Amino acid sequence: MLQDFKAFIMRGNVVDMAVGVVIGASFGGIVKSLVDDVIMPPIGLLLGRVDFTNLYLTLREGAVPGPYAALAEAKKAGAVTLNLGLFANTVINFLIVALAIFLVVRAVNRLRDMQKAKEPVEAPTTRECPFCASTISLKAVRCPNCTSQLEG
Repeated sequence: MLQDFKAFIMRGNVVDMAVGVVIGASFGGIVKSLVDDVIMPPIGLLLGRVDFTNLYLTLREGAVPGPYAALAEAKKAGAVTLNLGLFANTVINFLIVALAIFLVVRAVNRLRDMQKAKEPVEAPTTRECPFCASTISLKAVRCPNCTSQLEG
């Protein structure tokens, strides 16, 4: 069982997947910082100094009645909140990650298409009989299936 496990782990696709997960998690942290620290502050400033991390609706007040200055205070008081700002940040995070993945996949597909265009196209070795539509050799002068005389 240990040998099978070692063989499974050492397969290229398993190692590649593990590297992808680690890089993806790191990339997620970078995107989160980009959204929270770079994108959302100017948007909040444009919308009247709104801090999106503290943009929420109180559905039910907690032990200490509101209004609460920040989401952390509301949660500490036990209030039930609808966290619209955090949801907006998460949606923007997702859109940025999706865009990045789209761009990477698009670039890989273009590279693959360029590689295919560079590969020489093999000349066909067969053709179709005009009488019976069967596949025959290019060199044939008579169809082996219907025995029709072929031109050229």
